[in-house]
Amino acid sequence: MDKKVEISMLCDIYGKLLTEKQFEFINDYYNNDLSLSEIAENNNITRQAVRDIIKKGERKLFEYEEKLLFMKKTLTQEQKIQTILSELTKIQANSSDKKIANILDSIKKGLNCLV
Repeated sequence: MDKKVEISMLCDIYGKLLTEKQFEFINDYYNNDLSLSEIAENNNITRQAVRDIIKKGERKLFEYEEKLLFMKKTLTQEQKIQTILSELTKIQANSSDKKIANILDSIKKGLNCLV
């Protein structure tokens, strides 16, 4: 997984556990695509200070994930749901019974809400 995507996802999951500045700077850098210089200018601090705050926040995000594994569990669950949806589609394609097709369609809609 791309580091930017991973940190963005971790920030969504654990962002509220960071300091306000760490969350704000990581969000600006990874989600709003601001440069270190732009963040520094907006906050009247040095580019190096912004970088240090972001790096410290990143370390915290990875520590939280290492201990709690929420992102890993979520990604695993989504993969399992996709596999189930694929299997249901195969069953639905091979079934000629309309009642079964409707039930499978209902199940698929419910699972799609989870992904």
